[in-house]
Amino acid sequence: MTSEDVLAALRQLEIETPSWGYGNSGTRFHVYPWPGAARTVWERIADAALVHELTGCCPSVAIHVPWDRVDDWGELRVYTEERGIRIGAVNPNLFGEDEYRLGSLCHPDASVRQRALDHCIECVEIAQQVGSTLVSLWLADGTNYPGQDDLRARHARLANGLEQLYARLPEGMRLLVEYKFFEPAFYSTDLPDWGTAALLCKRLGPQAQVLVDTGHHAQGTNVEQIVALLLAEGLLGGFHFNNRKYADDDLIVGSIDPFELFRIMREIAAAGSAAHNVAFMIDQSHNVEGKIDAMIQSVANVQMAYAKALLVDTERLTAAQTTGDVLGSHRIFMDAYETDVRPVLHELRAGLGLAPDPVDAFRAGGYAEQLAAERGTSVVESAYERT
Repeated sequence: MTSEDVLAALRQLEIETPSWGYGNSGTRFHVYPWPGAARTVWERIADAALVHELTGCCPSVAIHVPWDRVDDWGELRVYTEERGIRIGAVNPNLFGEDEYRLGSLCHPDASVRQRALDHCIECVEIAQQVGSTLVSLWLADGTNYPGQDDLRARHARLANGLEQLYARLPEGMRLLVEYKFFEPAFYSTDLPDWGTAALLCKRLGPQAQVLVDTGHHAQGTNVEQIVALLLAEGLLGGFHFNNRKYADDDLIVGSIDPFELFRIMREIAAAGSAAHNVAFMIDQSHNVEGKIDAMIQSVANVQMAYAKALLVDTERLTAAQTTGDVLGSHRIFMDAYETDVRPVLHELRAGLGLAPDPVDAFRAGGYAEQLAAERGTSVVESAYERT
C-alpha cells in the first residue's frame, strides 16, 4: 500500500468518543475530582467537540441514558450538530437502579424485566430523535453463587427480552450486543463471551451484531482471532476500545499492550470492505489523569495502530504464508509494526489544518486552564462513578 493509500484510509477512519469519559470518575473506593471535568451532558458534548476539533477524526459522541438524559432530545441534537459533531451510539443503563440487584433482562421478577425492556425501547426511541442508528447494550446481569438462579431460565429470559427489543428496531438501526466474562457478578455472567453474544445475534437477525470491548477478556485471550471470526461471519458490529493490565478495563487505549491493538487493527485493515460498517468507539473512565488529553491520546493511539496495520505488505505476507515460511511471515508482519508512522500522521493532520500532535495542541492551547476556571472542581455529577 502506497503512502497515499494509507493517508486515504486514515482519512476515512472515524472514532467515536464517550460522553462518560469526560466527567469525574473513580474506582469503587472513591471518585477523584479533576479541575474542569464536565458536569453536565452539555459540557460533555462540548468536550467531545473539542476532541474532534483537535484530532479531525472524532465526529460523533456516544451518550448514556439516564446519565445524559435531557427534557428535549431534539434540542440536544441541535446543540451537538452546531458544534460540528453528531450523537452516536445510545447506551441504555441496566445496572444503575436498585431493582437490578438480581439482574435486568434476566431478573427472576417479570416486572423488573419489563422495566428493563421498557428502558431499552425508550433508548431506541431516543436514538431516533437524536439521529443515531446504533443502540449499544451491555448487561451487568449474572449470579454470585451456585444455585442462586436457574442458568437456562436466565438465558431464556435474556433471549426473550432481546427478541422483544429487536422487534422494535426501525429499519437501518443496529443493536450492538456487548459481553464481559465477569464483573460485577462473581459466579456466572449472562453474556460472558463473544460466542454467547454471537449466538444471540444470529437468533435475532441481521440488525444485531456483536460489540467487542477490548478490556472484557480473560488474560491471554486472542482478541484479534475473535475479531477475525466475527468479521468472517458478518457479526462484528463495533468496538469499545480501552486497555487493562489485570482484571478491569478503562485505561488509555494501547497504553498497556500497543501490539495487541495493532494486531486487532490488522484484522480490520485486512478485511477491507467487510469492515466498512464496524463502529470504532472508545470506552474509558479516567480517574487519576486528565479527561480530554487522555481521550485524545487514545484516539491518536488507535490512529497509529491502524496506520501500521495498513503498512503490512499483504502480497509478500500471503506468499510467505502460502509457502509455509513461518519466520518470514512473522518478520513481514513485524516490519509494519516497527515502522515509525508518526510522519504519516503528521502529514494527515497537516492536510486537515491541524497541529502535528493533538495532545500537545490541547496542552499548549490553554484549554485545560480555561475549563478549570469556568467549571472549577466538582464531584456533584459523576458520569461513570464506580460503586
